[in-house]
Amino acid sequence: MTKTPSNKLWLYDTTLRDGTQREGLSVSIEDKLRIAHKLDELGIPFIEGGWPGANPKDVQFFWQLRENPLKQAEVVPFCSTRRPHTKAGDEPMLQAILAAGTRWVTIFGKSWDLHVTAGLKTSLEENLAMIGDTIEYLRSQGRRVIYDAEHWFDGYKQNPDYALQTLKAAVTAGAEWLVLCDTNGGTLPHEVSQIVSVVVKGTGNTEETLSQLPITNYQLPIPQIGIHTHNDSEMAVANALAAVMAGAKMVQGTINGYGERCGNANLCSVIPNLQLKLGYSCIGEHQLNQLTEASRFVSEVVNLAPDEHAPFVGLSAFAHKGGIHVSAVERNPLTYEHIQPELVGNQRRIVISEQSGLSNVLAKAKTCGIELDKDHPQARQILQRMKELESEGYQFEAAEASFILLMYEALSCRQQFFEVQGFQVHCDLVEVKETTNSLATVKVAVNGKNILEAAEGNGPVAALDAALRKALVNFYPQIADFELTDYKVRILNGNTGTSAKTRALVESGNGQQRWTTVGVSSNILEASYQAVVEGLEYGLLLHFQAEKALKV
Repeated sequence: MTKTPSNKLWLYDTTLRDGTQREGLSVSIEDKLRIAHKLDELGIPFIEGGWPGANPKDVQFFWQLRENPLKQAEVVPFCSTRRPHTKAGDEPMLQAILAAGTRWVTIFGKSWDLHVTAGLKTSLEENLAMIGDTIEYLRSQGRRVIYDAEHWFDGYKQNPDYALQTLKAAVTAGAEWLVLCDTNGGTLPHEVSQIVSVVVKGTGNTEETLSQLPITNYQLPIPQIGIHTHNDSEMAVANALAAVMAGAKMVQGTINGYGERCGNANLCSVIPNLQLKLGYSCIGEHQLNQLTEASRFVSEVVNLAPDEHAPFVGLSAFAHKGGIHVSAVERNPLTYEHIQPELVGNQRRIVISEQSGLSNVLAKAKTCGIELDKDHPQARQILQRMKELESEGYQFEAAEASFILLMYEALSCRQQFFEVQGFQVHCDLVEVKETTNSLATVKVAVNGKNILEAAEGNGPVAALDAALRKALVNFYPQIADFELTDYKVRILNGNTGTSAKTRALVESGNGQQRWTTVGVSSNILEASYQAVVEGLEYGLLLHFQAEKALKV
């Protein structure tokens, strides 16, 4: 029998159950299946798929997963213990759990005497019977059991003797994992460390300490301890790490920290901290460098904007804005980066803004394949022009594509794909139910030819975008693959009323890449049009650069 390495940790993802309890988050069966397969690719050993007895969607999820099974992960259904004064074998919800056809089952029970008497309205003795009967029944049906001790830390702090009795009931009945849950998210790391240490010593990872428990019919592998933390005190990740360092071998959490109220332990932070900094083995190195991709994939599927400032996987996690920082990082990344971003699939970004120094410009140019040095005559010109524009309201740290175009222009290598000669927009006052209420006309010159086109859209910016594409697509067919993916407007000096300047940020994409451009004007349509035009121009630039690289 192969022994598990002492530094091995088991990850348990509950994004598809606990994570979906986040306010404003909703997923379809197809969404859940896509996320499950992505987590499987990431190397997560246990994936909690939902509560089949609670809703039809979760029943169908487990059925469909049988037709397209996971490659390495164990998918796990979730359920509560039986109800008071019933038989586990008669519980319809447990039958639904068995029908899911999985090897492992997760059952949660009450650890806090307050929840037993006030919530379940039953006796402390009956609660122990509910835990034991449920696990024994599932074991008799050939299932392996993970027991989630709900409200464990609050329960232990209020009544430690009874809380430990609930764990003993689960162990005696055959649970292989005892997962201690900080359900309210109010416990602090030093408390987690102390309490987990007590449990590890009491249930043990050796026969000697296990024998201290009043167990007579225990014939399974010695139970291991797990941790499940919530983030109500901003301590979920810290508490998970504290529990592991105190002896826990399983960590439960969610991708991006999704979950009810303030969320769960964020596996995108837990995994690299455990693996890169504490030396534990969670997933393979080749899987660890997929972490950023997995984070963004899940946020895309659940239709929530990624947290750009999230540790490890956020767009800004390794972004450098201050000139002194950039200069130092260029010499030695260790000066301002705690790990190599590539280890988690992220990358260093040099941010351009009015706070930038010459180092930022040189570093950004280098990422575009342009070799500049501090003595190049255009280097300071680019920096000066950028600062002038930012003083007028432009924001290049949020619109790097526009800065790259500015840089190419200063270096006299900005390609002229088309020339904008004018535009007009007409908006009708229509009923809300109408979807098309704007008409845009644009005039552009391409290869010496003047093109006049018109198009309708749901709003003036959509109409302008459609008209421009219509005018250009015959000359540049690849434009058909471009799409406007996001549009943001900000009033810069609201105290000037309707003459205030407006900044428009337009995000565009081609299916593989996304880029953002900016426009500023006292006319909101002019600002938007600037950003849309540069978005198309930058997309063409990317296309022809890629085409040239392929030919080379």
